[in-house]
Amino acid sequence: MARSKIWTALPSWIIYPLGLIPALYYFAAAFTNKLGADPLAVLENALGEWALIFLVAGLMVTPLMWLTRINLVKYRRAVGLVAFAYVVLHLTVYLVLDKQFFWGEIWSDLIKRPYITIGALAFLLLLPLAITSNNRSIRKLGSQSWRKLHRLVYPAALLGAIHYALLEKTWQTEPLMYVAAVLALIGLRGIRFRIRSKAT
Repeated sequence: MARSKIWTALPSWIIYPLGLIPALYYFAAAFTNKLGADPLAVLENALGEWALIFLVAGLMVTPLMWLTRINLVKYRRAVGLVAFAYVVLHLTVYLVLDKQFFWGEIWSDLIKRPYITIGALAFLLLLPLAITSNNRSIRKLGSQSWRKLHRLVYPAALLGAIHYALLEKTWQTEPLMYVAAVLALIGLRGIRFRIRSKAT
């Protein structure tokens, strides 16, 4: 009980300013030419990776509670919204700075580059989750329907991880670790569901 109180002592709103510190750092570094020879690529990739980090962190909240009794549920909504903020920033850099709103090129990327298509699908899955991440939506949809809707975070996170893995021209360890982490969390949820089903 004491351990749980220590972990939940901070207010949930603190996640927003703390979570966006990396974004501020990378934008500042990009505009001061501190991101190397291809700052746009570094900025775009970094924002996408931080989106994945927060998505995985959000997915870990419930398993962490199962395994350690540490309850961080009060922070999960904020973590999820910060993840979506990074997705939006990642997409904005791609559309505005990279493609400069040349819709022909963007459409060509969507059709010809699988990792772009997969990333777009991940964004579309996350969009309704971000829109409904408020108490009013829970009341309007009903808690059961709201929970079912928000299970879309699992395929969205998996698609995001695959998007990152396919972005690299060769198979890199780090992107594959995100894929493995999301698959492990999905598998853990499945095991938990089966155990609860058998118990009832």
